[in-house]
Amino acid sequence: MTTREITRHMTITEVAQMVGISVKTILRWEKMGKIKKPLRNWRSWRVYDESDLTQIRQLHEILTEVT
Repeated sequence: MTTREITRHMTITEVAQMVGISVKTILRWEKMGKIKKPLRNWRSWRVYDESDLTQIRQLHEILTEVT
């Protein structure tokens, strides 16, 4: 039996709530190319992992420091 890391996938709503931004903001950043497009599940829903969450948090921090 091999050991593998279990990755928790989050919905766009969960990520938005964790970061403190709206779902529309995440979609806008994705469309503008500021964040990478997430993977999609079998329903074609966006699924985010920890690296996606980190990228979105970092962008949010950078943008809020400027204003």
